[in-house]
Amino acid sequence: MRGFEVTEADNCHQAMDVLREMGPADLVLVDWIVHEIDGLEFVTRLRHESVESTRVVMLATAEPGTRELHGALMAGADGYLVKPFTGLQIDAKLAQVGLTWRL
Repeated sequence: MRGFEVTEADNCHQAMDVLREMGPADLVLVDWIVHEIDGLEFVTRLRHESVESTRVVMLATAEPGTRELHGALMAGADGYLVKPFTGLQIDAKLAQVGLTWRL
């Protein structure tokens, strides 16, 4: 996707394991609805366990509530995308946080 190497996880525990194994990640895209816990809890755990190893955490949500998004940003998310989103929208959000894609 956009020049990034993509790895998927089925749940939060698998995602944390993958991130621990692979080392620093440029981007972690988190769905608000994550199996076992919500996106806010996942972001909190991710930032607590690996603040230095993850450059950008972006949350994807279908129905952004102001309170929820504020909580996610306070927990360490760098931004969010509203689903469904287009390629242009993800490019713009990534550019806002300093990530650009390469061919």
